Amino acid sequence: MGIRHRRKAWAGMTSRDLGSISEEDRSGRLGGIALSKEERDALRGIALASIRSGLAHHRPQEPAMSEVSSRLREPGATFVTLNLRGQLRGCVGSLEARRPLAEDVAKNAYSAAFGDPRFPPLSWEELADLEVHISLLSPLEPLLVRNRRALLELLRPDVDGLVMEDPPHRATFLPQVWGSLPEPENFLGELFLKAGLGRDHWSETVSFSRYSVYEF
Repeated sequence: MGIRHRRKAWAGMTSRDLGSISEEDRSGRLGGIALSKEERDALRGIALASIRSGLAHHRPQEPAMSEVSSRLREPGATFVTLNLRGQLRGCVGSLEARRPLAEDVAKNAYSAAFGDPRFPPLSWEELADLEVHISLLSPLEPLLVRNRRALLELLRPDVDGLVMEDPPHRATFLPQVWGSLPEPENFLGELFLKAGLGRDHWSETVSFSRYSVYEF
């Protein structure tokens, strides 16, 4: 299930140091998937090809799965973020690994360019200046907390992405959002607002999961 970012607080954010994530993770290993430079370059190419297909044919480009590495055929969850001249231009992603990594990037790149409701569809004129950032997500880790204070004590600024669920409400912030909301209380409050709830919301049915990302 994809979740789209609906706030512009972190417009223009690019790669950031993820703090406690290991050097191995920074080189491309996260959630059991190791990516070489060639595989990261391949995913960027897949994202751009899907965006160009959207401009030319109004549909995403299906990656040639027989031509990608076995790692890129493994299930993966990604977010694709588009920046244009330092400003956010679209961001769409998946929280759970339900399709091959290459396919997930292709579909999310297309949706970020043409399906983010905050922006008009991308134009050919914008393509030359477009920056494409891909975030590979680790598996979700449930956070078993009974109150707001316990949750705030568990959060790791600059490291944790956070998913909030209180049916029918659901929302997430990528770790990059800490750059604009460095205080855990504000980070959590803005996440509740994004979900359509009050900043100070809490209930017996609310639940949280966290994840890390490797962005390139």
